[in-house]
Amino acid sequence: MAKAYIALGANLGAPKQQLINALKALSKSQFLTLLDYSSLYSSRPMGPQDQPDYVNAVCRVESALAAAETLHLLHKIEDDFGRQRLRHWGERTLDLDLLLFDSVRSDTATLRLPHPGLYQREFVLLPLKEIAPELQLPNGCTVSEQSTKVTQTGLHMIFSNNQLTKELAKE
Repeated sequence: MAKAYIALGANLGAPKQQLINALKALSKSQFLTLLDYSSLYSSRPMGPQDQPDYVNAVCRVESALAAAETLHLLHKIEDDFGRQRLRHWGERTLDLDLLLFDSVRSDTATLRLPHPGLYQREFVLLPLKEIAPELQLPNGCTVSEQSTKVTQTGLHMIFSNNQLTKELAKE
């Protein structure tokens, strides 16, 4: 089983609930085991500013699939949540980005690992730091070290990991 890190984001509908439901969907997959997840954070949109703020999180999973198959599964979950790709960095009901997949490196049209935005996005690094501060990134830095190098954009926690655990236990 491969260890993978996934960034979650949403800014349409009820974004907080979308991320809670997405974590539930990930945990119900026969191919993934949800190991850990960060708190939920609110962030300004990257790109077009004529859209609502985002809710973001990061989770760690074990995958029984290869990296490309895992990414395909994430896209299917996005589709199940009504994801439409209308504009680059535009609004979305759910965005699931495969950040890291064991030590796999890939730079193809369909799979880029590590995720190209991993090193400079506060809304990825701070939630990742919450669950894996000492994780060694492919650039040689730990997540904690890399998180000090990003521009602070006002990311703030809106729903703690403990609150999220209680929500995920419901059903």
